Amino acid sequence: MAARQANAAVDVGFEQSTARISIDLIQPLKLVTPAIKKSPKYAQIVASIREVGLVEAPVVARDRSERGKYLLLDGHLRIDALMDMGVTEVDCLVSTDDEAFTYNRRINRIAIIQEHRMILKAVERGASEEKIAKALNVNVDEIRRKRRLLEGICVEAIELLEDKHVALNAFGFLRKMTPLRQIEAAELMVAMNKYSASYARSLLAATPQSQLVNPRKRKPVRGLTAEQMALMEKESAQLEREFRLVEQTYGTDHLHLVLAKGYLGRLLANERVFRYLEQHHHELLFELGKVAEIEGLAA
Repeated sequence: MAARQANAAVDVGFEQSTARISIDLIQPLKLVTPAIKKSPKYAQIVASIREVGLVEAPVVARDRSERGKYLLLDGHLRIDALMDMGVTEVDCLVSTDDEAFTYNRRINRIAIIQEHRMILKAVERGASEEKIAKALNVNVDEIRRKRRLLEGICVEAIELLEDKHVALNAFGFLRKMTPLRQIEAAELMVAMNKYSASYARSLLAATPQSQLVNPRKRKPVRGLTAEQMALMEKESAQLEREFRLVEQTYGTDHLHLVLAKGYLGRLLANERVFRYLEQHHHELLFELGKVAEIEGLAA
């Protein structure tokens, strides 16, 4: 078994080295409109390229219909910015898959905690806060806030949120909680898939006085009476208990769902079964198909 796995071929997602390509030979798959060029994101890309150069290489695939040309899978704003600067060639990653949707679905954008660590590393290597802010086209104060992002946040909560796109202001609310409550709040954010500052604020409002770092400084929430606050605390505690119960059976439930998905996939691959369901149980076939197509379970 081990030998068979060792000899199994590995699909390579990119060619072994980057390629220096003329921008004229790269065909964009979407249009960069004038409105996009006025956006903060575009301005940030332009500022970054001017200040530190191109950090992330665009991703292209060889055009199968026209030899010597390429399809642009990722990096439309970067390519457009380079063209506006008069650049004619760019180093690109060459993908072996020419489907932009597939590529974009498999990449992860940087999370705020990862950005915080990158800023710290840049400062350690001698980059000033002003230079970083200029490269990212943001205010220096924002860079300083991101440098101090994890002050007062416990390690366990950081680990739970390190790859999540948490709002910058959410950490200010977490900082007002005790470490144990920070962990509980982070677990709830992950379970509910909500990382906004408003959600973190609601968790703070539902936090008992005993789980606040400084209970005396707690400000009353506008529009909420003492009775409503007490009810929020009670409901929050109930939600946490339910979360713990779900967490205990999650592994087993996930395994069962993976097995069911695999079985349904093989069942629907049977032409006779598929035809029968299509003719007599069309709605059931639709629902079974949705379960069979659930992604990410095997991971």
